[in-house]
Formats: sequence, structure tokens, C-alpha cells
Amino acid sequence: MNSITIVAIPSTHPGGLEAELGAHFGHCDLYTLVKIAQGKVAEVVTLPNVPHQQGGCMAPVNHLAQNGVQVLIAGGMGLRPLMGFNQVGIDVLYGGGAQTVAEAVEALLQGRLQRFTAEFTCGGGGAPSPMMGRF
Repeated sequence: MNSITIVAIPSTHPGGLEAELGAHFGHCDLYTLVKIAQGKVAEVVTLPNVPHQQGGCMAPVNHLAQNGVQVLIAGGMGLRPLMGFNQVGIDVLYGGGAQTVAEAVEALLQGRLQRFTAEFTCGGGGAPSPMMGRF
């Protein structure tokens, strides 16, 4: 991780560290953005999600990229957006075991999250990943 990294975590309302993770990145209520500096949480803000209709699965990908996100922690997504994140330079990590944003961030800081690969993807449309809950 760089000295300052912006991490996005799909969240339920109202967002923040205590919010539950959104099960599917593109259909979450909003994103909690966590700025990490020198290995610690420096700032927490929320970012509204964008509708899928305008740009399909790539709309949330581009939205996060335009807001400076460098890392996304997700429990579920389809293959197309995963490839889109790779194209725009956002690292995607699998956070399927975390229940809250705080748990996901702690797992990240402890180096316990693995790269989100095609085996974790779902068919899209908010269906849970076949791997959810295995960690």
C-alpha cells in the first residue's frame, strides 16, 4: 500500500465504519471511503452509489475511479466489473468474511485479504458469490 491509500467498501446506509457491508458492490446503498495513511485510518467519508442504467456495470467502476479510489473490498461482483476495475487500476480484494466496514478495514490493515479473482465472481444482478461466507 502507498503511504496514503483510498479504500472503498460497499456499505449499507448510513455508511461509516460501523455500517454493514453491501453484499454486491454495484447494488450497495453507498460506499464508505477510508483514507489510510501510514497503516492507520486517517479519514472516513461516504460516497453515494450511481444507478446501473447509466453505463451498466461500468458506471460504479468509473465512479469510484473518478473519486480517487485505489482499492475496493468486495464480497460479490460479476466478472465484467472485475475486469473493469483491473483496467482502471483499482485493486479488488475479497472481503467475504467481514460483516462491517470496520472488520473489512482491519482485515486489510492486517494483510488478511486476498485478491478478488474470477473464482469469486457471481452472475451479476446482486446474486451472492458462491464463495461468500467461506472465510
